[in-house]
Amino acid sequence: MDQLSGLSAFVKTADLGSFVAAGRVLGLSASAVGKAVTTLERQVGVRLFQRSTRSIRLTEEGRLFHERCRRVLDDLEDAQASLAAAVAAPRGRLRVSLPLVSYHLLLPVIPEFVRLYPDVELDLDFNDRIVDLIDEGVDVAIRSGDLQDSRLMSRALRPFRMLLCAAPGYLEAHGTPQTPHDLAGHTAIHFRFPNSGKVQDWPLGIPSGAPDLAMRSLLTCNNMEALGGAVSASLGIGCMPDFLVRRRLADGTLRTILDDHIDGPGQFHMLWPSNRHLSPKVRVLVDYLTETLFADRCDSPVAALEQA
Repeated sequence: MDQLSGLSAFVKTADLGSFVAAGRVLGLSASAVGKAVTTLERQVGVRLFQRSTRSIRLTEEGRLFHERCRRVLDDLEDAQASLAAAVAAPRGRLRVSLPLVSYHLLLPVIPEFVRLYPDVELDLDFNDRIVDLIDEGVDVAIRSGDLQDSRLMSRALRPFRMLLCAAPGYLEAHGTPQTPHDLAGHTAIHFRFPNSGKVQDWPLGIPSGAPDLAMRSLLTCNNMEALGGAVSASLGIGCMPDFLVRRRLADGTLRTILDDHIDGPGQFHMLWPSNRHLSPKVRVLVDYLTETLFADRCDSPVAALEQA
């Protein structure tokens, strides 16, 4: 294995924390990756990893070397990708990971993307599980909430509003709250984030479990579609994104409450591995979704329906 291949093996091992994971990405066996790193250590005359039977970690010298090697490999990959992009049209399989609820946003705009880029094969995985883009070979992911993986680049998509909704039958039976404190005594349907297990706070400036609300918690689930179904069945009040409930608001299945007390928009981000040069197929998807899904403001869905 030449020196450049040894550098690649070293950088991937440092990024992923194991020879097995690095070999999976590089298409090599774990032993081949380990031998490449050992050869590189002999060439540079420095131990790059501290090894144990269960784990490996960078030495201080390895950490400094990793930073320089990453820049070198990024520059080389960027140069190769730039050259390829100059002559290549967007084509090939494009793996995209999306939260289940996002199909309400994505599916209406996909036909035009397919028409514009017929050689790109979209592989859409609608799943609330938080995938590891690099380890699982995912090209692009759409997520909301905090972004914590420093190995990823991101671009903001459209903002959205979280709305408190209830079915007309529930409101007729229990009354319509006029202020956040009027929620006391009402029944809440809560959402639990699949990745963290944290219960979603409602956008009222008051945590959903705060004593000031004193609501009865009837049901908690980690799927927005299930939450919407429970609220539509008059089981209680739920907090959902505007794009999920727009149709139910239009046909009267749901009503919003406390619209004037909602505190701030939510945000989707599009993520991809941190190579500085995007492949043509990733670039066109990122640019297309930014243009079609991004919005400068977040209007009330009720107002939008009245204007339509």
